[in-house]
Amino acid sequence: MHETKLLEYLESHLTENRRERFKKVLAQRTKHFTVATEDVYQLHNTSAVIRSCDVFGIQEVNIVEEVNSKRIDREIAMGAQKWVDLNRYHTTKSCIKDLKSKGYQIVATSPHAEDCDLIDFDITKPSCFFFGRETEGLSQNVLDEADCFLKIPMVGFTESLNISVSAAIILQHVTSRLRKSDINWQLSQEEYMEKRFDWIKKTLKDYDAIVERYKSKH
Repeated sequence: MHETKLLEYLESHLTENRRERFKKVLAQRTKHFTVATEDVYQLHNTSAVIRSCDVFGIQEVNIVEEVNSKRIDREIAMGAQKWVDLNRYHTTKSCIKDLKSKGYQIVATSPHAEDCDLIDFDITKPSCFFFGRETEGLSQNVLDEADCFLKIPMVGFTESLNISVSAAIILQHVTSRLRKSDINWQLSQEEYMEKRFDWIKKTLKDYDAIVERYKSKH
């Protein structure tokens, strides 16, 4: 009850449009699917993937920086990193271990003998889609640990797509199917409340002072 009252107080400092926007966007957010990028060299590729995650309602992005340590390109992400949660890892092994402990199956987006066409992908399982480096692709570690392999059917001379394009195509397809299903894909009530607080904090410059004023009156 106390948290709810505080939330209402904080939201009273937002414009009505911003309050409604938060609720509308959060209603479409999911952790049923997540994405991981493995040592992507070009900054704009990682940033563009983050932007696609925000656009298609993916709340968490996992970034492995085992070889290439980088900052997120703010210009390309266009503020998306503010609304999407970034989990950063120094090794692919630690990333996969953490994801599996959370119940995700590892999906390698890489051509493979046992791969599955995008249209046939089973959306019922919580999944993390792994995207690899621009030239080398995914590491052997990911390929060895993958629970399934996913490909985008292509009929032209070009045999591969830029990773940010691949991510956008895959996410648009699986999230569209997810929202038409009866799968419980939305954020839990606890996660929903946590994000409301988080996004308000990122919006209000004097957030801490406002919270202190509230506590002094209650």
